Amino acid sequence: MKKWICIFFLCLSALTLASCSPQEGEKETPGPEDGVYQVYYLNSSLTKLVPQPYHTETKEPEKLVSELMEQITKVPQDVDCQAALPEKVGFMNYRLEQMVLYLYFDNNYTSMKATREILGRAALVKTLTQIEGVDYVNIYVGEQPLLDTAGNPVGMMSVSDFQDSISNVNAYEKTELVLCFADGTGEKLIQEKRKVVHNVNTSVEKLVLEQLIDGPQGPGYFATLSKDTKVLNVSVNENVCYINFDSSFLNSSLDVKEYIPIYSIVNSLSELSTVNKVQISVNGSQDVMYRDTIPLNQLFERNLDYIGGNEN
Repeated sequence: MKKWICIFFLCLSALTLASCSPQEGEKETPGPEDGVYQVYYLNSSLTKLVPQPYHTETKEPEKLVSELMEQITKVPQDVDCQAALPEKVGFMNYRLEQMVLYLYFDNNYTSMKATREILGRAALVKTLTQIEGVDYVNIYVGEQPLLDTAGNPVGMMSVSDFQDSISNVNAYEKTELVLCFADGTGEKLIQEKRKVVHNVNTSVEKLVLEQLIDGPQGPGYFATLSKDTKVLNVSVNENVCYINFDSSFLNSSLDVKEYIPIYSIVNSLSELSTVNKVQISVNGSQDVMYRDTIPLNQLFERNLDYIGGNEN
């Protein structure tokens, strides 16, 4: 009897120790709040980004910029990688203003091959936007804004511009989207053009929804979908885009008219040549009233009456 009692208490002790172990709520990997940043380099064949953890005691954003830029341009000896930018590219200066980090390089920046430049650009954005107070990166070359292959300014870039965490440049392409966000009144939609580098395996329809959820980038544009909105599935058949959200789609507390989120989605998707109509479901059901006003058991079509006059 005593033997079984001992075994019982041993098991009970083991369960108690397991329940007290620091697993629940414990972070698996340290992050910027712990002074650990992921610095992005390129693999030896210059086709993929490779993150490496870097620990620093520096807290001030502007000092962090200098420190991380130094790490980006100098690969640690024990890491089999190459710097995000070639040695001949000179980093001249930087300026941090209203959540935008402006980076100034010399004219050698434009001598990079397109694939190297895209990965280098992604490495800069993904590394530096980890700094608190840096939401966007804007690159200048010889005091002029960086231009894309079409001769247009690349402009402000955020992590969301590099979807699915760019790792292999051969699997990515750049797409220009026309996204509909709310104006200041919450009663009209205004269009924002955005160039996004994304994985070729991600459908453009899903990309549009991800960008809408991520929210607007320019001033004067306001979100139409909550950040916690989850897309369960997206498909297109005979020019009808079928979207299945989870219930978070119905829980939005954004101060916009009830039709604005619906037509933000519909009008944005209708800019694509593949989409003429949109069917929205929630957890697989179309028998839903959005905000107790709009029945989802219908096919939605583009409605230009909700588009305002402003366009980026």
